[in-house]
Amino acid sequence: MKVIRVVMMTGLLGSAGLGAVAEPEAKPIPVKEFGKKAAISSLSLSNEGDFLVGLITLPNTKQEETALAVWELGESIDISKPLIPTRATPANDRMEFVAASAIGGDKIRVLGKQAWTGQTYCIEGGGAGAVKTWIYKTYFGDKNIKPQELDDDFANLADDKNECARLSGEITVAESLPLDPEHVIASAYDVDAQAPKYYKVNLATESKEFLYQDSGNLQNGYIDPRTGNVLTKFELEPIGGNDYEVRTYILNAQTGTYDLEAPLTYTAAARYQVDTVGHDEQSGKYYVITDRFSDKASVYLYDPVADKFSEGPLFAHPEFSASGVILGRNQDNFNIPLGFTYDGLVQETYWVDPEMRSVQDGLESIFPGLMVDVMDWNEDRSRILFSTEESNSPPTYYLLVDKSKLAVIGSSRPWFSDYQMSQSKLVYYDARDGLEIPAILTPAVGWEKGDAPRPTIIHPHGGPWARDFGGWDSSGWVQFLTSRGYHVLQPQYRGSQGFGRELWLAGDNEWGQKMQDDKDDGAAWLVSEGYADPDRIAIFGYSYGGFAAFAATVRENGPYQCAIAGAGVSNLALFRTKVSENRISRAVQGHTMTGMDPLANSDHAVLPILVYHGDRDVRVPIKDGRDFYNAVKNKVPAKFLSMKDMGHQGVLWSPENHRESLEAIDDFLRNDCGPGGL
Repeated sequence: MKVIRVVMMTGLLGSAGLGAVAEPEAKPIPVKEFGKKAAISSLSLSNEGDFLVGLITLPNTKQEETALAVWELGESIDISKPLIPTRATPANDRMEFVAASAIGGDKIRVLGKQAWTGQTYCIEGGGAGAVKTWIYKTYFGDKNIKPQELDDDFANLADDKNECARLSGEITVAESLPLDPEHVIASAYDVDAQAPKYYKVNLATESKEFLYQDSGNLQNGYIDPRTGNVLTKFELEPIGGNDYEVRTYILNAQTGTYDLEAPLTYTAAARYQVDTVGHDEQSGKYYVITDRFSDKASVYLYDPVADKFSEGPLFAHPEFSASGVILGRNQDNFNIPLGFTYDGLVQETYWVDPEMRSVQDGLESIFPGLMVDVMDWNEDRSRILFSTEESNSPPTYYLLVDKSKLAVIGSSRPWFSDYQMSQSKLVYYDARDGLEIPAILTPAVGWEKGDAPRPTIIHPHGGPWARDFGGWDSSGWVQFLTSRGYHVLQPQYRGSQGFGRELWLAGDNEWGQKMQDDKDDGAAWLVSEGYADPDRIAIFGYSYGGFAAFAATVRENGPYQCAIAGAGVSNLALFRTKVSENRISRAVQGHTMTGMDPLANSDHAVLPILVYHGDRDVRVPIKDGRDFYNAVKNKVPAKFLSMKDMGHQGVLWSPENHRESLEAIDDFLRNDCGPGGL
């Protein structure tokens, strides 16, 4: 097989639009615009290309209520006007749609959420006392699903139909079986066994056949998309010293047993990435994404007969980690690589399939300066669903018809076209110990190099084992702030994933210490580069970013005038205990979570702080935010905002949650962030 090495960056997209258009006037974008739900979201195309399914907002609801939408495409498509949904199915009064997807034949999967309050051990946050949270429900049906059919969810795949089976989470489609449109492999979490069960589900009859279940330390891995058989398994085996071996087993076709693969085995302390993401049926080898041989993860072929990796990677990028392999799903190209994905400023695809490369190049020439994401296509590629977006341009969806005609589906947030917004760029700066830190910089709207320095927000991401991207920010935070004259820097501090092992592992046991230095050093770099006014810098983060805001509050001689913490962890010792309740998290990350504990150091508080937290947050309970606020409120100016019915994840936030939090952030920055506001 041909080895693909990208030897230079393929070009992050610029900001040019389609032809010469007048720039909209620079003005603060009103809070109400960020509170609206996306007009179109969660789109997917059926395998046959005969319909689209997604979510839309219902007319006359002020962009606040969603419905399940189906677009019947027919044999011919009128491209002279935007495609209009054939029908829209609203949710019931207890539940709200979150996502939808076409899964085979005329079948769809719909995910909904609803508020739940009660006492149970079955869900995250459960145990002693009542818990306020959100639960997910999964519905399967055909494209003509009716509202009344949503009252009986399909979430009782597990044989027992008790409360735990009902509450413990949504059904997942573990494998869609693209060559068998009548069936999918679905999994449901068995609370008693603390492991998922897998079933082969007939989409027409909803009958199910139990296939297999994770057992003890041995868990199912890669599932054959042709047959549904489990091809790989992995386990965590204690080896002493609070360490584990992460072992991979591969199915031996001759013996029917699973053989231990020593080259794919590593210790949890080493924390290598070893992800089996595909199977080459002709050679019997496996596609594995790993960082065992280089700082950035690359794609290799692994031979389970010879017990060795390919001599070099199939795909490697010099600056960014590989993130996926796109495999063919039709009979004539099944399991053959069509492309490789990697994570730069945005996720990009390096297509090796000539036709898909031609499609990508053609679309990028039509939409210069925009990121083009090819999302779905039918078997003969006569219909291709794609989107365009940028950091200053919300996603817009299109259908490419017969490889030559464009049908417009619509923009996710068309109202933002009335406002000027700023474009993000990837930058690098050196931390005080010399480690290079990537960051995403979005300047204040209208600001140009050489202009006077501006007030600046350091905006660390959550996780911390995650990263930011430079496309459209669905939370709205970046464009909300930059439209108000603030620069925004999103440091990809040590501990962040996706920029290599060195950066990731450098965050071990440095919570509130070197991880925090990286944010402060980003602020210093912005001052040295002429972006930031050194007396007008704030830090704002959510989840782990909230922890970083707490840490900044109690660190003396920092660069900030104030801090804003959303759903932040304040008690590091308690959070480490919670993470360690899951044995996989305990083995892989639990031992890395030490450093400076903000709550334990609250006597050193020096910054004004705004704390906001959802009352249905079970990932980081509201007690964490309230405890920190209570500990510092008599030492520094502090405000606390309890967000009604808000969970931890953004998908759980209502329009009112968005509006209330943004108004509080705006007011705090203008009036309470240091003397006279930021």
